[in-house]
Amino acid sequence: MADIAQQLRTIVTGTVIGPGDDEYDQARTIMPGGIDRRPAAVVRVADSKDVALVIAAARDADLPLAVRGGGHSIHGVCDGGIVLHLGDLRSFDLDADGRTAWAGAGLTAAEYTTAAGAHGLATGFGDTGSVGIGGITLGGGIGFLSRKYGLTIDSLLAAEVVTADGEVLYVDAENCPDLFWALRGGGGNFGVVTRFRYRLHDVPTVVGGMLILPATPEVIASFLAEAEAAPEELTTIANVMTAPPMPFLPAEVHGTPVVMALMTYAGDAEAGHRALAPFRALATPLVDMVKPMRYPEMYGPEPEDYHPVAVSRNLFLDDVTVDRAAYILDRIRESTAMMSVVQLRVLGGAISRVPADATAYAHRDRRIMGNVAAVFGDPADVPLHEEWVVGLAAALQDGPGAYVNFLNDDGAERIQEAYPGPTYERLRQVKRRYDPDNLFRLNSNIRPA
Repeated sequence: MADIAQQLRTIVTGTVIGPGDDEYDQARTIMPGGIDRRPAAVVRVADSKDVALVIAAARDADLPLAVRGGGHSIHGVCDGGIVLHLGDLRSFDLDADGRTAWAGAGLTAAEYTTAAGAHGLATGFGDTGSVGIGGITLGGGIGFLSRKYGLTIDSLLAAEVVTADGEVLYVDAENCPDLFWALRGGGGNFGVVTRFRYRLHDVPTVVGGMLILPATPEVIASFLAEAEAAPEELTTIANVMTAPPMPFLPAEVHGTPVVMALMTYAGDAEAGHRALAPFRALATPLVDMVKPMRYPEMYGPEPEDYHPVAVSRNLFLDDVTVDRAAYILDRIRESTAMMSVVQLRVLGGAISRVPADATAYAHRDRRIMGNVAAVFGDPADVPLHEEWVVGLAAALQDGPGAYVNFLNDDGAERIQEAYPGPTYERLRQVKRRYDPDNLFRLNSNIRPA
C-alpha cells in the first residue's frame, strides 16, 4: 500500500497522504458514519494535470479509484485503492455582468453561495451547505431554489472534464454534446469534472427559514397541497418526524410528531409573506424562524464532527392524502431508531418545464419526491432499521423512480429506476465512448454498452 503513495508523491504537485501519515484517518473519513475504509493513498490534487496523473496511476496499477468532493457520498472512499480528493480545487471566477461563474470542483455549496451572494447572485444547489458542488451538480441538484430556477444542471453551462484516458475536455452544448448531456444527471460515471461554469440568478434576499408545525394527518396533507398550489418562487422541504430535543423547541414537544419544514421564497419579501401565510394558518407554529434574509443564510452552521449512521430510501409520490399521512405517522411511531424521518419535497415549477430527454435527469413530471430515513448509533443495527425504511418506502412509492443523488448501494435495479426509459441506454452509449473499461465505477454505476 505504501508503494503507490510513494509513487504518486513523485509525480503530482498536490498532497499525497498514505496509511503512515498523521492526517490519514482524517483524510479517509467521510460525512456518513459507519464507513471504515482504508485506501492505499488519498491525493489532494492541485489541478487537472494532477487529476490526469492520478487516473493514469490507478489505471496502470489496476486499483480502485474513488473520487471525492465534499465527502457526503459513501462512494468517496475505498479500500486498497486511490482516493482522488478534489477539495483543493477552489477557484471562483465570477462575471457579475454576464451572470456566470467558473467554479472549482472542490468548493462546497455554502462556499460558492457565499461568494456569489456578495453580488446578490446565486446558483441553486441543495439544502446542505457542506455538500460539494461537484457531486450535487452531476446528479441533478434539487434544493432551495428548484421550483423557481430548476435543478442545478439547468444552470450548468459548461464543464472541464478529465476523462479515463487522461484527456482534458471543455464540454458544453456545442463541444462534446453527448457528454454534456450525460454530465447533467448521470453522476460521476464519465470523467472527473475539475471546473463548472454556471448561470447565476438575481437572488439578493429570500424569505426563508424553518417552520415547525404539529403533525396531524390533516396538517401534513394540507401542507403538501399548499406547497403544490404556491407560487413557483416558493420551494418547501417538509420533514415529518418526531421532534428531537432541540433547545428552541418546548420540552413538552420533544418526542411528539412534527412537520419540520424548510421554506424558501425567492422573491419580494411582501409577496413571500403572503405566500407563506397559508402554511402558518394550518396550525399554531411551534417554531417560526421564517424571515427575510440574505440567501446564503439558508445554509446554517453544521458540526464538523457529525457522522450519522443512517439508512435511507428515495422514492417519488403522486400525492399525499390524509389517509396516507396518517399511515406515515403510524409507521414513524413504530420505528425504534434514534430519529425517523419521512421527507417530502414538492417539485414542479421550473423543474417540469425542461423536456425529459434534455438531460440525464428524466423525472421532470414527478410531483413529489420522498425520502424515508432512520438515523441510529450502532452500525450493527443496520438490518433492523433497513427493514423499516425499505418497507415504508415501498408502501409509499407510486411507480418506479429514484433520484441518483439519494442512492447509496441500492443495486443495479434501483440505478435503472433513476434513469427511466431510453435514458439508461443512452447513458451506456456515452459511457462506452468515454470510459469503456469502467474505470469510474465507484458510484451509482452505469456499465458501458
